[in-house]
Amino acid sequence: MKSYFVYIITNYKKTTLYIGVTNDLIRRMYEHRNGLVRGFSKKYQLKYLVYFEETGDVMSAIHREKQLKKWNRAWKEELINEFNPEWKDLSEEWLEE
Repeated sequence: MKSYFVYIITNYKKTTLYIGVTNDLIRRMYEHRNGLVRGFSKKYQLKYLVYFEETGDVMSAIHREKQLKKWNRAWKEELINEFNPEWKDLSEEWLEE
């Protein structure tokens, strides 16, 4: 079964959030951490994975990503706080800089 992930990353100061979707979270985090993804995440140095959800359906993942992007900042922070209260980098154990 194929997996798809909706994820939220942030910068060191936790001031900016980015929501994305991928079918390979480890690869995608490697790309973010090493500045291989051009655009918003690279510009704001978003390298720290603070939240993710996994699903087996790509359409569900895309729908959830769009839903989360419409949420206000407080709702997103509440979601992260429930999942990862310390806002630890969840990809730290997979990747080394």
